[in-house]
Amino acid sequence: MLRTAGSLFLCLVMTLASAAAEKPVLVLKLQDAIGPASADFIHSGLQEAQDRNASLVVLQLDTPGGLDTAMRDIIRDIIASPIPVAIYVAPSGARAASAGTYMLYAAHIAAMAPGTNLGAATPVQIGGFPDIMPNDDDQARQDDKQTRKDDKESDENNDKDAGAEETQTKDKEQPLSGDAMTRKMVNDAVAYIRSLAEMRGRNAEWAEQAVRAAASLSAEQAVEQGVVDLLAEDLTDLLKQIDGRMVKVNNTEITLTTADAEIITYEPDWRNRLLSVITNPNVAYILMLLGIYGLFFELANPGYVLPGVIGGICLLLALYAMQVLPVNFAGVALILLGIAFMVAELFMPSFGALGIGGIISFIIGSIILFDVEGRGDLAISRSLIVSVSAVTAGFFLIVIRMVFKAHRKPVVSGVEEMLGSIGEVLDGFDKRGFVHVHGEDWQAETLQPVKAGDRVKVTGLAGLILKIEPTKE
Repeated sequence: MLRTAGSLFLCLVMTLASAAAEKPVLVLKLQDAIGPASADFIHSGLQEAQDRNASLVVLQLDTPGGLDTAMRDIIRDIIASPIPVAIYVAPSGARAASAGTYMLYAAHIAAMAPGTNLGAATPVQIGGFPDIMPNDDDQARQDDKQTRKDDKESDENNDKDAGAEETQTKDKEQPLSGDAMTRKMVNDAVAYIRSLAEMRGRNAEWAEQAVRAAASLSAEQAVEQGVVDLLAEDLTDLLKQIDGRMVKVNNTEITLTTADAEIITYEPDWRNRLLSVITNPNVAYILMLLGIYGLFFELANPGYVLPGVIGGICLLLALYAMQVLPVNFAGVALILLGIAFMVAELFMPSFGALGIGGIISFIIGSIILFDVEGRGDLAISRSLIVSVSAVTAGFFLIVIRMVFKAHRKPVVSGVEEMLGSIGEVLDGFDKRGFVHVHGEDWQAETLQPVKAGDRVKVTGLAGLILKIEPTKE
């Protein structure tokens, strides 16, 4: 009886072990800047892993960084996931820069392929890296202050040196260079990445250096310094190395069984692909302009239909993209104001004042269109802004030139066209007679007598009677 019960128990254990070994590993590949589309893809991938009862999610990462808000959404999903998440920086030549470094620290397992790197996690604004570390000049000043302090200690009765020491003490109390917003961003980022490092038991000191000094490491150095857990040649090698490893997921210890697990690659659906394309700031910017110009031409030339259809579709796609991007509405207002000024130049020539003001407003609005405080990776390309601004300015300048040229042309129809015309007298007369103008015979009046064959110039028109005067033209 005991032998039978033991056999049943052994069979049950083997069955459970076999079932656990059969759980698949879901692989997500992310090779782009971190943005709303990336966050949506990883969120849906983690949900798919739960639906498939996967034993592990492997996020194969290659990113230059990205948007802070999207990065934090991804990290929240990783921490809350009931399934362990391994982030694997691969293939060789890949990187986990900036936002990718934070994600590595948040993962249950952090691995890298040879020839990869991570780091440079300093938050930046569009203007570039903040000046938060003292430079060589700062160090020289600190050394000079220290020398003055030593001189003061050798002569404590010297009031001048005492004043210098007081000045030095005050200087030491001053914060590092950089404005208040920069310091706020950096300190917040340091606290965030340190909390992730402490939660996963990784090198918190280097994590702080990655934020404050934009430090970077190769894969081998990252393993040596305890920044990541292991170095793996490929995905198969990674799964073999972590097989049997114990990880803590939501306060529960889980032993990984991944050596012979089925590998399933999760591909983004059409919605995520579309979101990935249109949430690129450069694409969203172009879509917005196409929408504005399309509707403008349709309103200026009702009945063409096609510009209005294309403009409406592009504008709706741009609005959808801007719903998930950090749009600065002051930038949108400046772009619209710039276009309005350039259009106004067509109807109210101001010797270029409105046109130049419109171009300046358009460029400034384009630069500040996306408020990517904390990450500058999703800013609009400067070359694109210059190109679009040049094309827009060139278009409106050509139109303005055509308008001026049209105004300078002589009138070719109507009453005004007769003024200044040259005709020939048919029969001589003193006050009223007939003249031949533009192939027609007109009744004319003159204040000076004219003879047959004389050349006359039309100076006015009273009804159907021309006012003329002799001319030599």
